This record gives sequence, C-alpha cells and structure tokens, in this order.
Amino acid sequence: MSVVLSRLAAMLVAVALVLTGQVLTAPDRAAAADPGYLMTHFIGEGATGQQIYFSHSTDGLHWNDLNGGGMTLRSTVGTRGVRDPALVRSPDGGKYWIIATDLCIDCGQTWSQAINDGSRNLVVWESRDLVTWSQPWLLNVAGAIPDGRNAWAPEAIWNPATNDYVLYWATNVPQNGATKHRIFYARTSDFRSITTPQTYIERPGTQEIIDTQIVEMPAGVGAHRYVRASGDGQITLEGSNSILGTWTTIGNLSGIGLTGAQVEGPMWMKLRDRNEWTLYLDQYSSGRGYLPVLTTDPTSTSTYRLPASGSYDLGGTKKRHGSILTLTAAEQSRVLTRYANTPANRLQSFNFQDRYVRHADFDARIDPNVSPVDDSRFRLRPGLTGSGTVSFESVNFPGYFLRHSTYDFQLVYNDGTAQFAADATFHKVAGLADAGWSSFQSYNHPDRYLRHYAYQLRLDPITNATGRGDATFRVTS
Repeated sequence: MSVVLSRLAAMLVAVALVLTGQVLTAPDRAAAADPGYLMTHFIGEGATGQQIYFSHSTDGLHWNDLNGGGMTLRSTVGTRGVRDPALVRSPDGGKYWIIATDLCIDCGQTWSQAINDGSRNLVVWESRDLVTWSQPWLLNVAGAIPDGRNAWAPEAIWNPATNDYVLYWATNVPQNGATKHRIFYARTSDFRSITTPQTYIERPGTQEIIDTQIVEMPAGVGAHRYVRASGDGQITLEGSNSILGTWTTIGNLSGIGLTGAQVEGPMWMKLRDRNEWTLYLDQYSSGRGYLPVLTTDPTSTSTYRLPASGSYDLGGTKKRHGSILTLTAAEQSRVLTRYANTPANRLQSFNFQDRYVRHADFDARIDPNVSPVDDSRFRLRPGLTGSGTVSFESVNFPGYFLRHSTYDFQLVYNDGTAQFAADATFHKVAGLADAGWSSFQSYNHPDRYLRHYAYQLRLDPITNATGRGDATFRVTS
C-alpha cells in the first residue's frame, strides 16, 4: 500500500510540475532518455564569425560541427553581427528562442564604440521546431537604463515564482567616468516586450561583471536550488533558492587555476546520464575557445576539476560564449536532418563558363569573379517539398533560398509556407545542352526551368538551343 501511495504522490507531483510550467525550463534540462545536446555559439571576430553556429554532442564532451561548420543563422538587423547567444526552450516545449548580443567587432564597430556607445538592443529569433526560425528582431533592453551604454551577454531562465522569464544581461553604466558593467534584469513572456529593467548583480567599487549564467539544480542535490557562475575578475559561484532572491557567495575557481584573466562566458550543462555537470569556460585570453570543467556538485567549489587530457573534443570550429540545450529524440532528429553537413557548391554557367550563379543584394544572377565567393556558394538541400528534389540554400545567408516569384529569382528567407517550398524546389535533371551537366526543372511549373537571361536568373520554358544553353549548369565545388 505504501508503494502505491508513493507512486501516486510522485504522479501528482509530476502533474503539478506540468501545470505550473516547471518542466523543460532550465538550461541544464537532462534526462537519461534524451539522446544528445545542441550547442549554439559564435566562433570569432568579423562579419561571418559573429553569427549563430550550431554543434551537436551525444555525451556533452565530444562535439561535431553542424551545417558543415557553417553558420546556421545570420543577423540582418542592428549591427548585423551577434555574439553570446542563449538558446531558450518554453516550459511546454512548444517554442524556442535564441537571444544574442547585437555586436559586430571589426565589421564597422570598435571595442571602444561597443563599450561606450553600443547597441542597446538584443537580437532575437523564434522557432517552434529548432529548424525553421523567424526573421530576427531587435529587443531594446538597455534604452530605459539611465546612461546605459550597451547590452551584452544575454541569458534567460524560466521563473516559476512569476510564471515568466527572467531575462538578464550586462550594461555599462559608467561610474565616475570609468566603465562599469553590471547585470540588469527584466521579466518577459515573449521576448518582444519587457518590464522596466532593474539592477540584478553589481559588484562593489569599480569591479565590473559581464558574463553570468544560472543553472537549476535537481531536488535533493546541493545546498541551493540555483547556482550562477559569473565573470567578475574571477569565475565567481553563487547560490540561491530563488532566482530573484538573495544570493550567497559559494567561492570561485582560482583553486584550479582559472580566473577572469584567463576565461569568461560560463556555460552550464548537465550530463544526461549521471549526476555530473560541465561548466564550459571560454579561454578568451589564449584564443582557444571552450574548456570543460567538471563537477558533481555545482554548489561546492571543492568538487570542480579540470578534465583529463584527451577526454573531450570541441570539433573543428572554435566554440565561444553560447549555451547548451538537451535534446529529446524528436528534437535531435529534426536538428540533425536540417543541419546535415551538406557540401557547399557553385553553379557554373554552361555557355558563360567564367560566370557562376550568385546573389547580389538578394537578387539572383550569373557573374564572373564573384567576391566574396560565398555569394556564389549554395547547399543543395533535399527539396523543401517533393521527393527526389533539391532546393538551393545560401551558404552565407543560411535560411535563405533561391526562389522564383512571377518567374524572377531572388534569394529569399524561408517563411515555412507551402507556397515558398514549392517555389524554391526543383528537379535536378540531365543538362538540356549537355547530359554531363545539369538542369533544374521547376517543381510547381514543370514546363519551366531555371535559366539565365541577360545574366539575370529567370524561370522560363525552354524552346531553342540558346535556351538550352542558358538552362544548363555544372554543380561544382
């Protein structure tokens, strides 16, 4: 009888957690049945390095670059660069957001400008499946902070006490003429509007704090329900039983030789198959990207240890300041299918062999000497609709596909509609002018083919030898 009652009690607790939104909420969500992890991160400086990249792992310590190591999302708003992305899942698992710093160093902005007169916005994307993402939008978080100069390193965690998210980030509010970043927070339910920002973490005197990330602890583990790691000259650990309550200092990682002079960008991850956590730290001073630090109890500094040599592998790209989401089997299947490592190719014109299909200001044409060359590189994805078909996704504007509209071609962001899918899908057939090359027949206008005319891409019926040459291409690397 006692066994039955205990099982019933457990079921009632589980139901209560679902009803109050206390599931799928923490950055470290992990269950043994969940097969893997998704990391979102940026990889370095410049316009392409400061974008959204995805990597995958089955054990949390060995990572594979997704999408051929290429970016998975590109910001087209604000500074047109992003850093420090955080990946957030809704309590019911029905929505996901990526929130990131609107910052592009060395592509129009210096560090001094970014610190003293930077963007007050964050960049946000939304998805219902982790693979089809909205266009990015700007969320002004620091504009209402008196003398707030920027908005950096955003994070968000579901707060069951208020039934919404605590969104927190760093803003420089100078003190006595000197730079001083502190952590501010606001509440939000949709990452489109926020409450008035409030100070969340401020260190004494001139000490700055920029990076912080919170992990929620399972019941019965450790001395606190929440632990946060912050970059404030050290990697300082603090604990609390309430996200917006009082936090107690636990200690720092100087005992294992890690301070804020070597590492930043703390990123938590719970290992799914055991009571062990990884705190990833970005080795910014040596330019080596993430290093995993292991612990069996985030609330106790004595349990933190450096990994054995050769026990981890971060993959081919440098991983910098991001976040990790544990994937269910369905999520993992979608992510690995969408961001498969499809090679990047070019489409060479048959009758103008010095010219390649490219996008220019989102118009599609053929040109010689394309610069940057990525404007002429596409991933031939399985067709967005129709078996045995292909769609052309831009390498440097991921999510954008070659699409016809009124028989003219442009590079357009996939809006997820059936009409878009049909307009961006083609049958790859033997070249109309040379069977050793290829031609691309429209999925929804099968009497028409992709061709160039006056160097512009069009969708036309092909009726003569000139048209056959115009509609024939070589798929080449």
